[in-house]
Amino acid sequence: PLSPAAVVGAGLGGSAAAYFLQQHFGPQVQLDVYEAEGVGGRLATVTVNKQQYESRGASIHALSLHMQDFVKILGLKHRRDVAGKSAIFSGEHFVLEETDWYLLNLFRLWWHYGISFLRLQMWVEEVMEKFMRIYKYQAHGYAFSSLEELLRSLGGEAFVNMTQRSVAESLLEVGVTQRFVDDVIAAVLRSNYGQSVLVPAFAGAMSLAGAQGSTWAVEGGNKLVCSGLLKLTKANVISARVTGISLHSLEGRALYQVHYESTEGQGSAFYDMVVVTTPLHPSRSNFTFKNFDPPIADFPGAFQPFVTSVVHGYLNSSYFGFPDPKLFPFTSVLTTDTPDLFFHAMDNICPVNISAAFRRKQPQEAAVWRVLSQEPLDKHQLKTLFRSYYSVQVTEWQAYPRYDAAKALPPIVLHENLFYLSGVEWVASSMEMIAVAAKNVALLAYNHWHQDLEKIDQKDLMHKVKTEL
Repeated sequence: PLSPAAVVGAGLGGSAAAYFLQQHFGPQVQLDVYEAEGVGGRLATVTVNKQQYESRGASIHALSLHMQDFVKILGLKHRRDVAGKSAIFSGEHFVLEETDWYLLNLFRLWWHYGISFLRLQMWVEEVMEKFMRIYKYQAHGYAFSSLEELLRSLGGEAFVNMTQRSVAESLLEVGVTQRFVDDVIAAVLRSNYGQSVLVPAFAGAMSLAGAQGSTWAVEGGNKLVCSGLLKLTKANVISARVTGISLHSLEGRALYQVHYESTEGQGSAFYDMVVVTTPLHPSRSNFTFKNFDPPIADFPGAFQPFVTSVVHGYLNSSYFGFPDPKLFPFTSVLTTDTPDLFFHAMDNICPVNISAAFRRKQPQEAAVWRVLSQEPLDKHQLKTLFRSYYSVQVTEWQAYPRYDAAKALPPIVLHENLFYLSGVEWVASSMEMIAVAAKNVALLAYNHWHQDLEKIDQKDLMHKVKTEL
């Protein structure tokens, strides 16, 4: 039996991995979860006027089946949806405005961009339909030892190629116009990843699926999923920063020594199995691996700086061409890739607890806005967006991989029972992608431990799963 196992990181990846490991190995597995900052990782909140707001990972796609499951199991609720309209701003004018009328929105898209948006929808739907196969595979216990194998089993070589070429290239190929790519696709990717249409096609498809589908969030904050899963698994959360892992062997099998430092000083502990869910990039962590032969190589690639400013203030609607703030109709503004634009997107955000009586602030009232940018906003930039403001809370983080530097995808298996989860973000970065990767790592670890090689990297799974039913 698997005795102690360690999970490094208590964000969504770590808490989901702990939950799935326990699900497969059984309640007797002893789980230590190391976390240096705080449970929830990037799913964090900030407080404005005694109310909490999501500062980062905010929305979850309707098709996110693992996230839906977590919410059900933990007895959490979906946050009430507060309607609002979006528009895309070019720095001078709005290139696209949403209305209350669904049909009018479609008509405008059609009028401006012709068949492009239909082609986009068909493209995204085809990718999502194939991606959804993962749930069936995982329900049958199948796992993949590399991201390439996982992608290949869902969508063949085409899916692997989608991690190596840009979303712009793929869309132009299916007949989407350059104008639609520049106006609409660029705006969505800027608001999501803070990057351009050069992000890989697969990451782009996932991001666009979120933009056109219905999305939801957790009442009380998305981070409740992390703390809930860790409580449910009764994992032992150790607040310490892991500095490295060294390999030992005991009676011919691998034993991993996890080295950490906490407020009490340095320490270490031995484990049969370790899952690392924090990014192993030199820019993000200085993690050392000792005694591994061959040595565990450095992880290439860089991360994109991303700044979230939560501003409580009065919107300067005249900057957007609305001298009378009462007439400003939008709750979220996306932007095109224009050199002078200093922000990626901004939205009038609602607190994580929404009562039945809650109403969104009118544009002429002081509201809480979340502004996404690459650099922290200076006084002049804040004054451009806001007539005046009470408070600004800035979170700077290395949120997403810098996708244009795409190289080979990172490995999942670093050593026999040493697994790496965060590499999945190089395929696409969303809460559900991380949950899918956590389930895959747990199944992989389980199948590997029990030497059930039939369940790893199987070819032609669609056929197998059909015959198993």
